[in-house]
Amino acid sequence: MTNLLKNPIFLDETAAREWLEARVWANGRVCPHCGNADQDKLTKLEGKAHRPGVYQCNEPQCRQQFTVTVNTVFERSKIPLTKWLAALFLMTASKKGISAHQVHRMLGISYKSTWFLMHRLREAMRVGGLVPPMGDAGGAVEVDETFIGRLQGVKKKRAGASHKNTVLSLLDRDTGQVRSFHVANTTADSIVPIVRANISKEAHLMTDQARVYEKVGTEFANHGVVNHGEDQYVRYWNEETGEARPDGKPVVKTTVITTNTIESYFSVFKRGMLGTYQHCSEKHLHRYLAEFDFRHNNRIALGVDDTNRASELAKGIVGKRLTYRRPNSKNVQA
Repeated sequence: MTNLLKNPIFLDETAAREWLEARVWANGRVCPHCGNADQDKLTKLEGKAHRPGVYQCNEPQCRQQFTVTVNTVFERSKIPLTKWLAALFLMTASKKGISAHQVHRMLGISYKSTWFLMHRLREAMRVGGLVPPMGDAGGAVEVDETFIGRLQGVKKKRAGASHKNTVLSLLDRDTGQVRSFHVANTTADSIVPIVRANISKEAHLMTDQARVYEKVGTEFANHGVVNHGEDQYVRYWNEETGEARPDGKPVVKTTVITTNTIESYFSVFKRGMLGTYQHCSEKHLHRYLAEFDFRHNNRIALGVDDTNRASELAKGIVGKRLTYRRPNSKNVQA
């Protein structure tokens, strides 16, 4: 970590820009305006008339100038790129997150700018587009819900969680990948479409005893249930594979039925949300979920260290620009 803090990308704007270019343009520069990737038609503009890092697309229909930050969450930001990268490394290296107040003090920029900067980085952590279904190789996928915070305008109840935000998470036990969603409630209308869209029919579905999974569970190869109401947290299911052991007896495959893995993820998520961030509004919860999912899916146990995790986040900044919208104003300000 000491060597990492000495990295010139946190001190020198040129080094920071070159580090970012090496990750965003790992396969060569691309014009963000027209998509031109022909390196012979992309010219680096140099000299006193141009700021460092500016390129021009020479396609006749385009002819636009651009830098590596155009069409990214960094675009038109007045915050130095060195501070952006420092915040990026801090967020990816902190298992339970790091507060905007702490980053604001460490980087010496205003709290308001730090808050917006961190939300931009959370947006970069979000996985967009089509993703393959979980458990497509017949593996186990754990599904569970948890509750956090409070719904806006809903009074706190003495019992139950109807006044809280509902989070649904799916975890592929083979790959270790997790996907989390902020859903309206725990009804079939909210949960079942997400389960169907994100889990392969060949998967082994693992859930608790919630009735919402009873019908949809029949659509998968198997549906393993643990009854938490009876203090049951792990069960074992045996399947004859037909393979023969040296003694001629069939091999019995044992599947562990549990939701303990996804509940362990929830414990990290809640410790971060309650201990580090302390409060999260309903409209921003999906970005905090993206942050915790990103760190879980790019963790040391999967062979991703702090440096590689930061590089993965740098690749995700493209095409996710966020802008300020002033209160009571229709005009969007960059």
